[in-house]
Amino acid sequence: MLTLGMLVGRAELELAFAGGVDTARFEGVGVAGLTALTVSQLLEGEPQRRLDAGCLVLVTGLQFRTRGRAEVALETLMEQLALDKCAGLVVSLAPGAHQPLPQVLRDLSHALSVPVLVTTAPLREWAKTRNRLQESRLAGAEWRASQLTTLVQQVPSELADPRAMQRIADWLARALQVQVLVSDPHRVLAASPATAAEALAPAIIHSSLDGTASGRSSGPHTRLISLGPARGAGTVLAIARGTAPFDDAEVRLLGHAAKLLGLLDQARREYRAAAETSRAARRAAVELLLDGEVDKARRVLAAQAPGLLDADTVRVFVVEVPCAHRDVAVRRCEVVTEGRALVIADPRADRRILVVQPVRPGRADDGVGADLTRLVAALGAEASVGGSGVYSMSLLADALREASAAQGFALLQPDSVALSAPNTDLIGLLPPRDAQLWARNLLDPLMRHDAQWEQMRETLSMALAHPYTVAARRLNLHRNTVTRRVARAAETLRVDFASVADRIAVGLALELVTHREPPAQSMTPGAYEPTLQSLLASPQVTAWADTLLRSARGDRRDLITTATVWLTHEAHLEPAARALGLSEATVRSHLRALEAHMSRDLGSLSGLRDLQFALHVATGKVEIAESRGVLCPAT
Repeated sequence: MLTLGMLVGRAELELAFAGGVDTARFEGVGVAGLTALTVSQLLEGEPQRRLDAGCLVLVTGLQFRTRGRAEVALETLMEQLALDKCAGLVVSLAPGAHQPLPQVLRDLSHALSVPVLVTTAPLREWAKTRNRLQESRLAGAEWRASQLTTLVQQVPSELADPRAMQRIADWLARALQVQVLVSDPHRVLAASPATAAEALAPAIIHSSLDGTASGRSSGPHTRLISLGPARGAGTVLAIARGTAPFDDAEVRLLGHAAKLLGLLDQARREYRAAAETSRAARRAAVELLLDGEVDKARRVLAAQAPGLLDADTVRVFVVEVPCAHRDVAVRRCEVVTEGRALVIADPRADRRILVVQPVRPGRADDGVGADLTRLVAALGAEASVGGSGVYSMSLLADALREASAAQGFALLQPDSVALSAPNTDLIGLLPPRDAQLWARNLLDPLMRHDAQWEQMRETLSMALAHPYTVAARRLNLHRNTVTRRVARAAETLRVDFASVADRIAVGLALELVTHREPPAQSMTPGAYEPTLQSLLASPQVTAWADTLLRSARGDRRDLITTATVWLTHEAHLEPAARALGLSEATVRSHLRALEAHMSRDLGSLSGLRDLQFALHVATGKVEIAESRGVLCPAT
């Protein structure tokens, strides 16, 4: 838009501010159009209509003989120009004539803030200027329409779109060459460029102190606009430009942008409140499911997700991410599993996200596992996911334990994913062919004679798992018979069954040979003969050991040390208590706590086996027996 200062600078218009008019005050006044009036028209009462705001009025034909009446008409015109917010009055004088304007007009100019200018240019030059002003006005209207259209195009398809504010801020910054900041009292919602937050923060702080952030100017080229429905609302749009003040068109555009941003802010607040309500209901539903209260959980979630919990079975996934990224990860999990699963931030662990997937008949997969796998890959190297098998809805707590174990196992996997729970049965993690070769090599002295093997394998399995009296009763044999057979087996295998390590090794070998199918590959021994040490050296077993002992390590009591010393003393309480400097009751309470952490019965051979192998792998402080009774020293 042309300004008075620009028109004064055009030589062909021979235009100047009248003497006594504050030039600096009015140079920046915008001129939207030009209206020409002759003295005759002025004396006849023209203009008889309201003038356009920003219009410049040119009066021609002023003569000395008519100045008395003309002065009165000019004074009336000046008052109308002030009411209609016109740009100013231009009086056309004859070239070279000394015709000073009356003092009363100069006084009115100052009082009414209507600039008065004089020109000696011919009317044809002003006709050209009128055309230029019309073209400028048309171009301005087209610019405003274009900008408004572009602004409307920034409106998102969903008001809750978290990036919508930033896109509008970026567009405003480009369109008006300004710095833009949208903020509430707690955070920056959008800034463009990124340095705008630092540059505009002082203006926002000042406005918050005096409570005046409703469309006001906070500096020469800074504007603050409240986005709330009431004055002084918390969310503010701040705009600053260092080159030139904002004209009327730009101010109107900023007003339209503020309305859109205000709607987005309102939608953001309402969406957040609704999301918090929904998440609270989902958390409550999951807590009820963990307590086995399936019917109550269904009622709680009926309004939020109708029918989601109607299934009778369920899978659980545990996603682990860094604490700082969990909120974002929760939202992304909600998006990728929408309508198929419950997603909550685990209140018990600040890195975990729980995903509960109801499983309907015939839809055991439903794509949730695959979607979470892709999401974990996108979240980066510090993310992992573990999944459970299919459980009854009332056994969600068991499914969660399995999923947690799977997630611990996933940490050592190349892709950080274990969607079926890791086999908590150690034997399932051993390499099948090597495990069978090791077991058959260990038991070979007993297996050479079929009759001896048939007699020994059942007796030995029962005797290693139970006291001899119990084993005899279950086998329907005399206790002395069981004792003789066990002694003969120990001699044949060259082991000492008084040693926990030897009992565990032989028990594992018997389990592999008698209860596990041999692999399809040839069982013919090759040059490589596997050892128990090599069987336990795989990453899968390492992950299993870490997962098994993780909970116990978090106990305030040193349960790991107690268990290590107890096994070193062949699982006897009294010598272990003396070595630890504790009472037998304390050692016993430690072992019971360890059983709870591991979900194992340390009175059983399998429980002892898992404890010994886990401690050996994880700490290296517990010995294991190698084949043919040779002890493997701690590493």
